[in-house]
Amino acid sequence: MPGRSSSSSGSTGFISFSGIESALSTLKNFQSCISSGMDTASSVALDLVETQTEVSSEYSMDKAMVELAMMDRELSHYVKAVQSAINHVKEERPEKIPDLKLLVEKKFLALQNKNCDTDFQNNAKFVQFKQQLKELKKQCKAQRHRKVSSLP
Repeated sequence: MPGRSSSSSGSTGFISFSGIESALSTLKNFQSCISSGMDTASSVALDLVETQTEVSSEYSMDKAMVELAMMDRELSHYVKAVQSAINHVKEERPEKIPDLKLLVEKKFLALQNKNCDTDFQNNAKFVQFKQQLKELKKQCKAQRHRKVSSLP
């Protein structure tokens, strides 16, 4: 019937994903901000080690890297859940359009349930950070040892 509206959940008809895809693009851009934050935290931590600043500051940078890696993982899972929900609806073309919010939440929860506390340690930037930190500590220790050895 003309002028008749249907509810957004479980309705029949056409659905446009352009708004959702635009929001996904924004989220992906935010992922690059997280990556930049990890680069900055890494740089600061390495500078702290190089200038022999107290260990608690280095620990704070390590915690910041862990938090950023976890944020990155969670945001990646959310983006995957949204993309999966969109693809599901596009491919299945159900007669009734499912509740997209609920579908995304289910897919996101399924991804999050696969997490373990050490997953973030596989983050490439986190791994690189830990390797650089370890190497720089070795170099600094060797330099201090040479300075002490060269004293009269």
